[in-house]
Amino acid sequence: MDRATRSATRTVRRGQRRPALAAVSLGAFFVLTACSGGNGGYDATPVESPSRTASPDTSPLPTDGASGTPTEAPGSTGSTEEDGSTTAPAFPANTDPDVSEPSAGAALTVTDLRVGRHDGFDRVVYELGGTGTPGWRVEYVPEAIDDGSGNVFPLAGDGTLQVMISGSGYPTDTGVAEYSGPNHLRVAGTDEVEEVALRSVFEGYTQSFIGTDDTDNPFRVYALTDPTRVVVEVRDDD
Repeated sequence: MDRATRSATRTVRRGQRRPALAAVSLGAFFVLTACSGGNGGYDATPVESPSRTASPDTSPLPTDGASGTPTEAPGSTGSTEEDGSTTAPAFPANTDPDVSEPSAGAALTVTDLRVGRHDGFDRVVYELGGTGTPGWRVEYVPEAIDDGSGNVFPLAGDGTLQVMISGSGYPTDTGVAEYSGPNHLRVAGTDEVEEVALRSVFEGYTQSFIGTDDTDNPFRVYALTDPTRVVVEVRDDD
């Protein structure tokens, strides 16, 4: 075969390869396109992490049992009668611990946690289900320390108000589902309460911490019924 014939043959063979290579490239394109689309494909859109801050609830407030008094939704504001009592004890002039004993055989579980701003104070409400009447020990402590583990954890605010609700039991003992909402809880619009953290049940106590704006805000504690609640109110101290 002479040189001119060999050259012509190579030219024809190169021309025959090009459609095959184009078909391979086009097939790869369709495979990649199919893998990246549809429900089974990878979506690279970033997912925003949920915030721990509870925004104010503008929905109508539910009623409080048979009394018909509106109760406080997380972040709500309103009159001092919402989820509280006009016969609450006076605010003390100091910050001494507030202590009350539970009823015999009390077995209670915290089912709801609410925070709200009121005229002259911020209110934290622990709603409980189960049997008996709760007791408590509420006092300022140097830092937030878990009873069970002894670990210190961060809490917003300059002051740390520890709330120990006695007469508590585990959900398996009380038959009541425990609170499963936002925790730690921050609510827009409060002045003195910066954050509320509900921890755990340990040796008959439910432990919680309230981070306050100052280390010496007077506070008061009282109980309500129907449903059972422990109310902690932190007074403005400007």
